[in-house]
Amino acid sequence: MGLDKTYEETLRLGVRTDSDDAVGEIVQTTDASGIAATQIATGVAALTGRIAQVPSTVSAIKVGGRRAYDLARAGEQVELTPREVTVSRFEVIGSECSGSVLDLEVVVDCSSGTYIRALARDLGAGLGVGGHLTALRRTHVGPFDVSAASGVDAIDATALLSPAAVASAVLGRVDVTADEARDLRHGRRLAAAAVRLDGRPRSAAIDPEGRLVGVVERRGADLKSAMNMSEAAP
Repeated sequence: MGLDKTYEETLRLGVRTDSDDAVGEIVQTTDASGIAATQIATGVAALTGRIAQVPSTVSAIKVGGRRAYDLARAGEQVELTPREVTVSRFEVIGSECSGSVLDLEVVVDCSSGTYIRALARDLGAGLGVGGHLTALRRTHVGPFDVSAASGVDAIDATALLSPAAVASAVLGRVDVTADEARDLRHGRRLAAAAVRLDGRPRSAAIDPEGRLVGVVERRGADLKSAMNMSEAAP
């Protein structure tokens, strides 16, 4: 949560659905075969950078204590407010026209909270032909790339990253002694130890056995636990 992400996806122009993806019902079709590359480039540019995005109606956002997708599927009107997200890269890497529809292969780098289906919807709306998402693959989350992932059939305990490895990759690492690990777990501060953060707001504390003690943060010149793991955690 909160980390930037990269997606590879296929957007279909010329068809709008009620869910902004291929699962939903088609609500509009428009001939998109005449859309020029320059028009697409202009539309993509308008959806790049810091933008205000209205999430897809069929989303997990809560409205009045209920998920938006539950309201939508119950036939109730759902109005979601725009939220600011950052799309740092929105690149068209391929296209294919089939009859009246135009499929775009794109790569998107974006902040956490960005709705990729909404990008497809908004690009199609801006071009006047409607659009929806037909394929999506997440390839990058923060420091983790799909190239280093294990295949489904190969997943076992040895293939999984340890909590210490994950936390260190995301937050950076602070090595602590066994006594310091004990103190942190007991809620005690490490006096004059904030310098170990090297300017980071927080880091993963790792004990001499390579186990994740928890997440530590600055308290003046000291280090204090913001979150602790069980001593048995690997």
